[in-house]
Amino acid sequence: MELKNTALYDIHVQAGAKMVPFAGYNMPVRYSSDIEEHMTVREGVGIFDVSHMGEFYLRGPKAFDLIQRISSNDAEKLFIGRAQYSCMPNDTGGIVDDLIIYMIGEEEYMLVVNASNIEKDWNWIQQHNTEGVEMENASDQISLFAIQGPKAIEALQQLSSIDLAEVKFYHFEIGDFAGVENVLISGTGYTGSGGFEIYVRNEDAVRVWNEVMKAGASYGIKPIGLGARDTLRLEKGYCLYGNDIDDTTSPLEAGLGWVTKFTKDFVNSDALKAQKEAGITRKLVAFEMIDRGIPRHDYEIQDTEGNNIGRVTSGTQSPMLSKGIGMGYVHKDFATPDTEISIAVRNRSLKAKVVKLPFV
Repeated sequence: MELKNTALYDIHVQAGAKMVPFAGYNMPVRYSSDIEEHMTVREGVGIFDVSHMGEFYLRGPKAFDLIQRISSNDAEKLFIGRAQYSCMPNDTGGIVDDLIIYMIGEEEYMLVVNASNIEKDWNWIQQHNTEGVEMENASDQISLFAIQGPKAIEALQQLSSIDLAEVKFYHFEIGDFAGVENVLISGTGYTGSGGFEIYVRNEDAVRVWNEVMKAGASYGIKPIGLGARDTLRLEKGYCLYGNDIDDTTSPLEAGLGWVTKFTKDFVNSDALKAQKEAGITRKLVAFEMIDRGIPRHDYEIQDTEGNNIGRVTSGTQSPMLSKGIGMGYVHKDFATPDTEISIAVRNRSLKAKVVKLPFV
């Protein structure tokens, strides 16, 4: 399959980015070093091109009903200008995808889905669209930038007449930004360091990127790659689809009970409710290394006797903590914080302990 490029491909190459195939796109994995980029976001401000993400519009009088059917969270809580994190359960106890739902108008919603799942998600929603909701897949027309870090508001305020300090977490405004009208400015992001996600049409992407870089120059803004995006989200314990959640992991096992609301019926809700009542047998836990070593995806998790009790789903060296951290599924008996476990790193069993999230 031929890889797609985002509207900013040339800019990334000119900036010296290392480009890698990711979810069907050529994407920048890093520009300088993962640690430097990570710390830029934690302490200042960085800009990510995440235009590979998918955007679907659902419109019409039955759009709300369709969202309630496919989504585990309760969209009753949405109002115009509000966004909601959710997941789409499948029929077999797992997760089709996690997503963000934006209420744009009384009968209009935008769903933002993971790049690797665009086709799968579209087909899944279409399959449940039995009442003629108008669906539009705008993924190839929209560019998305995440401008993240404690200095994001200051750096961006000169670009918009909207008071950015008033855009609360998981709220959004549509207005002028960097000389472009109708830009969606959202108080979301997957780094845990504050900031915004900016949705623009592809034809405005280069202009907006350049204006952001100019406005952020005195704040030390840097472009940030997927490498640092992964370490940033892991320090906050945010799940990554394909690693920590997938078609076989229940939202309850994954710690997503907070977006699984049994105030309504949704796909597979009866089975998930029964699972909640019976109690889960395995759980996604966070752990940090006691011994020196970096846990990686798919490494074995063991008890102190060396018996296999699970697998690492995400792992890295935390730039903030200067130690190995990770997440993985284990039997619930090993899920209590401070439980000692081991991670099989190459041919050695290295000590670790279960901790509460977030790491940082």
